[in-house]
Amino acid sequence: MAYETDYDQARRLLRTPAQRGAYGALALVLAALPFVLPAFYVGELSFVFIMCVASLGLMTLTGFTGQVSLGQAAFVAIGAYVHTLLLASGWPLPLSLAGAAVASALAGLAIGVPAIRVSGLHLAMVTLAFSIITEHALGRWKGVTGGHNGLAVPEPTLFGFGLGGTVPFYFLCLAVLTAVLLVLLNLMRSATGRAFVGLRDSEAAAQALGIRVARAKILAFGLSAAICGIAGALLSHYTQYITPETFGLALSLQLVLMVFIGGLGSLRGAILGAILIALLPSFISLLKPMLPARLGSQLGLELFIYGGVLTFFVLLEPTGLNGRWMRLRKWLAQYPLVTASASHRNKVYMQSERNR
Repeated sequence: MAYETDYDQARRLLRTPAQRGAYGALALVLAALPFVLPAFYVGELSFVFIMCVASLGLMTLTGFTGQVSLGQAAFVAIGAYVHTLLLASGWPLPLSLAGAAVASALAGLAIGVPAIRVSGLHLAMVTLAFSIITEHALGRWKGVTGGHNGLAVPEPTLFGFGLGGTVPFYFLCLAVLTAVLLVLLNLMRSATGRAFVGLRDSEAAAQALGIRVARAKILAFGLSAAICGIAGALLSHYTQYITPETFGLALSLQLVLMVFIGGLGSLRGAILGAILIALLPSFISLLKPMLPARLGSQLGLELFIYGGVLTFFVLLEPTGLNGRWMRLRKWLAQYPLVTASASHRNKVYMQSERNR
């Protein structure tokens, strides 16, 4: 076990040489992958990175402040359309990404200010209604968004270099994901991040401790929407053509699955959940030829598998993939002196059960 010997060590993101070595090796692997993998798999990895960014955005809201949102697809859509329109107007890529983040953040603030009066299922319904309204508005506003015919997305360029190729776009998505992750890692270690967690655990206790609950909720909505807007900007380049149907309810539900299956309250969980859910359609397409023809041709097979995965984690792994990883790491640290308590899982209580 590593012990802290000074205050600076406690503030480092990577505290031990083993952690620095592991993440350094991961960085080298990610940098080398686009040069050894076929173009199809490099494109799939770019899509996974985009979903990781969107998942981190929802984790900021749901995982750290406890505010359930079923309308994150609306913020992704706003970011995608604003980014596309700004690029078409001649804005450089960094400014158009920033514009997409600001536009989505303003939309998040617009829905967050009235939504702080409700919580739980009522908040979920408010955000769901906002997502449906946004999708219909994008479809009807033909003069700006192209309606259901959609918009072609210009190729991203940076300092005169085109980033539309498979490898350059891969590194663009990886760089954005790394920047978002570093920002959130530092934010969650700050007073604002601790206020988010206190708000999630108990609003009454947070307010008693002097935390401005309404301000924290609105800030979480704006920050979550801004991150999802950046993900939408990258997603527009991945699809190269955007329509309102791309940002429907299915995308919002996928994001909810990512944060729940990954493990609420964990940035690592958001990434692990995004990797699983983003790659699941590819796994299903590989699985279909192995199934009987009558079963493989069913239209609802994808939803059935999504439901099966969710049921598995609800019943057998409520702490998500991150919880499983933490227990595996603890087991490896204690091996071969592993005891029965090493694999024991504490009971997880819902917020409504804590006072019983």
